[in-house]
Amino acid sequence: MNKPRLSFWQIWNMSFGFLGIQFGWGLQMANMSAIYKYLGAADHEIAWLWIAAPLTGLLIQPVVGQMSDRCWTGLGRRRPFILVGAVLASLALVLMPNSPTLWMAAGLLWVLDVSINASMQPFRALVADTTPEDQNSQGFAMQSLFIGLGGTVSSALPWMMTNWFGVPVEEAGGGHIPASVKLSFYIGAVAFFTAVLYTVLTTREYPPSDKELAEIQARKFDWSLGLGEIAGLVMRIPRRMWELGVVQFFTWIGLFCMWIYFSPAVAKRLYQATPNSPEFAMAVEWAGFCFAVYNAVCFVFSFVLIQLTKRFSAKPVHAFCLLTGGVGLASVLFANDKDILLLSMVGVGIAWASILSMPYAMVSTALPKENMGAYMGIFNLFIVIPQVVATLALGPAMQFFLADDPVRAVAAGGVAFGIAAVLTLLVVSYHAPKGGLATVSSGGGH
Repeated sequence: MNKPRLSFWQIWNMSFGFLGIQFGWGLQMANMSAIYKYLGAADHEIAWLWIAAPLTGLLIQPVVGQMSDRCWTGLGRRRPFILVGAVLASLALVLMPNSPTLWMAAGLLWVLDVSINASMQPFRALVADTTPEDQNSQGFAMQSLFIGLGGTVSSALPWMMTNWFGVPVEEAGGGHIPASVKLSFYIGAVAFFTAVLYTVLTTREYPPSDKELAEIQARKFDWSLGLGEIAGLVMRIPRRMWELGVVQFFTWIGLFCMWIYFSPAVAKRLYQATPNSPEFAMAVEWAGFCFAVYNAVCFVFSFVLIQLTKRFSAKPVHAFCLLTGGVGLASVLFANDKDILLLSMVGVGIAWASILSMPYAMVSTALPKENMGAYMGIFNLFIVIPQVVATLALGPAMQFFLADDPVRAVAAGGVAFGIAAVLTLLVVSYHAPKGGLATVSSGGGH
């Protein structure tokens, strides 16, 4: 099928829902470790409590992707899953900061992650479905723009509640979660649902022909057959996906080191704060503000990235961005003032903009269109598997190798970014002709 070129505003509308999805991710990444600390978790226990995120992605993303491949409704193929996920995620965001116990918070994280994954995976496939091949990079870069904007606001919300709107800094711990965090999660729930609904209502999916519709209806999803087919697709993963998958593995090890331990690192190194003190709440708010900075840089750099993809191959661009992010994370080791951390986050933001777009742009043109949703879900296994590894390994690593110092854990993430940058340059099955447009090479067969 020859897809018509999309206007700027069509790509904008199609990507706008990621603004809301990032409110869910941003609040989770900036605040979950702190919530666990408020509810009594020790530093070496935090990684274990994060395991919900990767395990849900491990199952949900490929299954939801394949279910949407086999679906066509009056609302389209991908949009029903996007909308249902948004409703459930918004409810989870309201309940999360009211968790009375550590294990209830961990359970709600499972619910939140299932719901976000149910929305996010069809969004990735929606871009691949509707954009012509030479606009793939622009489509995914536009997603990065909204992810950066959503992450900026959501990460900074607790800090904004205190410093802009006068919500008092309270003592935390003992099961008490500050009002600034609660209000932020409520705002995030509204933003998540509203932004996703906007995309659902303004984006058109191409209807299948009568023959394609009959084939879709004949391929109704069956759990046993569906999981078997996913296993078969895994056995036929294109070479380019394997190569990029290794890059993704080290990239997301680095990200998880940052997400899990950045807030405890700021509290321990720069504020010398304990979880039951007002200083701890201030440290968490500043860590969230730092996350907002890297997301703001992501937002701004996404405009640059869109232009870079028109002139250069995605491969060297992605390698450079990863290396920049690695330097940013490693520099946390030398930050003795909280303002210096903002400079570290500039490098992370440049890397984050590329992480959210370039791997998907590089892999999407190597995938068969009839299994695009399932393969995009499978590609995300290279994101969730390293997160599982991180949650299982970081606890013992903190105790035996990192001196129980969260700052060292964050810096270790910078080393992982550097490895990912080198591996990106070694991807041999991806080539781009003049103008930076991706093509499928002979080494990237299906």
